[in-house]
Amino acid sequence: MTGEQLHQLLIEKWGRSYDVQLRRTQGKIFVQIMWRYLEQASFPMTEPEYLEHLGAIATYIQGWQAVQQVQDFIESTKQRPRLGKAVSIPLELGGRTSEWLLEKF
Repeated sequence: MTGEQLHQLLIEKWGRSYDVQLRRTQGKIFVQIMWRYLEQASFPMTEPEYLEHLGAIATYIQGWQAVQQVQDFIESTKQRPRLGKAVSIPLELGGRTSEWLLEKF
């Protein structure tokens, strides 16, 4: 998965270029689709910065071999990001989880 593919997935599902963040909580890793989006005047990144950011997120997802999990979740969820409420995608990393918990996001 590339940043552009992740961006396309967001556009196809929700019609907006939502921000994507990685979060670690209680020993689990989540991909969070935030409520802020590129098309908002107040969005804190330019388009090139946003695409670079998505590229970095996609690199993690690819490295964790979680591309299919993320795609399946986004395609099947009925949730949508809204003010103050992100869509959280829990990642099942199996025994590799501990390797990644040492890194900071």
